[in-house]
Amino acid sequence: MGGKEAIKKMLEIDPTVKAIVSSGYSNDPVMTDFKKYGFSGVITKPYKIEELQKALYRVITGEGVME
Repeated sequence: MGGKEAIKKMLEIDPTVKAIVSSGYSNDPVMTDFKKYGFSGVITKPYKIEELQKALYRVITGEGVME
């Protein structure tokens, strides 16, 4: 199951779920328009733990997204 299918299932279970999509393919439509697919944030691979921490913080607090 890919990210699009996974977020769709998660949103069916819990419409308030917050999820961050991550991929090494920055030109993937899900990465460029992640909110359209139901994701709350995005982070491009490879990333450092500090970048993941910032992305998580922003999604949890609602302070925007890490791109």
